[in-house]
Amino acid sequence: MEPPISTDQRTYAVIGAGPSGLAAARNLQRAGVPWSGYELAQGVGGLWDIDGPRSTVYESAHLISSKRTTEFAEFPMGEDVADYPSHRELLAYFRAFADTHDLTSGFRFGAEVVAAAPHPDGGWTVTVEQDGQDGRQRTEHRHAGVLVANGTLSEPSVPDFEGEFDGEVLHTSAYKSPTIFAGKRVLIIGAGNSGCDIAVDAVHHAASVDLSVRRGYYFVPKYLFGKPADTLNQGRPLPARIKQAVDTRVLRMFTGDPTRFGFPKPDYRIYESHPIVNTLVLHHLGHGDLRVRPDVERLDGDGVAFRDGTRSPYDLVVLATGYHLHYPFLDPALLRWRGRGSAPDLYLNIFTQADRDLFVLGMIEASGIGWQGRYEQAELVASYLRARRDAPDAARALEARVAGPRPDLSGGYRYLGLERMSYYVNKDAYRSAVRAEIEGLS
Repeated sequence: MEPPISTDQRTYAVIGAGPSGLAAARNLQRAGVPWSGYELAQGVGGLWDIDGPRSTVYESAHLISSKRTTEFAEFPMGEDVADYPSHRELLAYFRAFADTHDLTSGFRFGAEVVAAAPHPDGGWTVTVEQDGQDGRQRTEHRHAGVLVANGTLSEPSVPDFEGEFDGEVLHTSAYKSPTIFAGKRVLIIGAGNSGCDIAVDAVHHAASVDLSVRRGYYFVPKYLFGKPADTLNQGRPLPARIKQAVDTRVLRMFTGDPTRFGFPKPDYRIYESHPIVNTLVLHHLGHGDLRVRPDVERLDGDGVAFRDGTRSPYDLVVLATGYHLHYPFLDPALLRWRGRGSAPDLYLNIFTQADRDLFVLGMIEASGIGWQGRYEQAELVASYLRARRDAPDAARALEARVAGPRPDLSGGYRYLGLERMSYYVNKDAYRSAVRAEIEGLS
């Protein structure tokens, strides 16, 4: 039996009701573009809803950027909100934002988008699965186009290791509470921001905690001179090499040299990979609560063998190994995407040459770009759709740039050639480019 079809070809589908999805809905609303949203969870908030089916936050999760550099500019967080809010405060913030702008009613919740594709007669077909009285039900909906905002931190990257492990293996995406560490010998593989957060959680419960690392890291304190560190130097950006030289010296004064604790020396300059905004991990290393270990050679029964020839026994291995970009409901060819290990080939990480009514929001990572950077992405898409109606020459000019060479969004930084860095941008270069496009469409 064919699924029933709901037709409203004037509306644009917004997939996801996290920060980027809410920014999409709000900017379409502001531009007078009809929209309809789909969200797998039972409410807005995206990954910040810890009870959501694909949420990857944990009980101790907080922002690693401060509220003032992260919030939507049109909806500042209250003075009573902490400098680095918890996931609970952030979920309340997103719900208040959605309610204030009457966005919640525009989403269909508990709705999983399983396919989205251009329709032969024009527009797009979005296929949705949702629980109903007679079990799982599938429906099709016609839309003018699709704004994809399903996030970048939901599909775990699970490496293949040689050997077998007798204990438990857990990816950070499944981690919620530190009580799972009680009395266990724990190895955390990967020292990114989540890995370091979880290591700090674990030391209060585990029998022992080791941290396996492949390369060195730069550790940035959350506070400098009594203020959130990312609120300093918010004026005119420094050239990349000058900022790297200055900030490296400042970090040495405040955090010292992490190689003292067993970390390798970084084989790259600061900001060429995402810094670790967590100095508590250094605190616990200095107190003997943690131990740094080399990269893993193989799993080895009741333990793990490392590349330096050493071996240690463990009860629990935690994979802090990051996430893959995940757009399973789209044909990768629509995104000009070669798949894992790379990022879709999109102009400004938003526009594809394959279809002028398909847009990706939130596929950016940058130190300090905040949700306002995502909001401006959505503002650009809404401005483009409005220009197609009111200023077609300006819209066509943007389409020509979408079909042309990609601008340099690195800001002069030489980012590491890693999968998680394949969609990394410099916040100042990126936001300047996006705002210039918005101005060109007005």
